[in-house]
Amino acid sequence: MEKIDGNKLRGHLDAMVLSVLDQRDAHGFEIMQQIEKQGSGALHMKEGTLYPALYRLEEAGLVKAQWEDDTSSRRGPRRRIYHITVKGKKELNRQRVTWRQFVDVVGNIVEAPK
Repeated sequence: MEKIDGNKLRGHLDAMVLSVLDQRDAHGFEIMQQIEKQGSGALHMKEGTLYPALYRLEEAGLVKAQWEDDTSSRRGPRRRIYHITVKGKKELNRQRVTWRQFVDVVGNIVEAPK
């Protein structure tokens, strides 16, 4: 399967991040891993793509982040754990409806018989 890069992800990244966080709270690297896993390895993004999206979603009140409390069980710096807000869940539902409409419309055009 051909890799899908950041240019093709634009416009859909917020919905994918919100969808991952709707499943469970996660830090940035976990979100990237989950998107890549659920995308069967075809979706690949860089931290420089994800973190601005997380900050934008946080500023819009769609996600909240807090520093993890306990780092004694692992090595490394503290991480920011993100979770979806009520407002974020509403936005995710809105984006899911929009996505389904987009897929239907484009599908009807692209798959139209000759």
